[in-house]
Amino acid sequence: MLHEKVVTKWYNTHMIEKLFPHTHHHPGETLKRSIVKTVTYRLVVLVLDFSVIYLFTGQIKIAVGFMILSNIYTSFSYFFHERIWDNIKWGTIK
Repeated sequence: MLHEKVVTKWYNTHMIEKLFPHTHHHPGETLKRSIVKTVTYRLVVLVLDFSVIYLFTGQIKIAVGFMILSNIYTSFSYFFHERIWDNIKWGTIK
């Protein structure tokens, strides 16, 4: 069981590095921290998405459906957007 966790962690970390070589999300920040930040941000957005859609439609099914679909693709977008911007030096203070 422990072996599977180690292999999975190694594989996931290395897949990100293969997709985005030499990206280190904020100096000293680990991949795990980046993922946790993404998840907590998405939880906040989940609540906001549901609240606004429910407020406008008054329908729980529509609000839940939108909330789920929206948060699947935007979670990945947020994560990769942050990683890409870490490689852009414009606007940074040295």
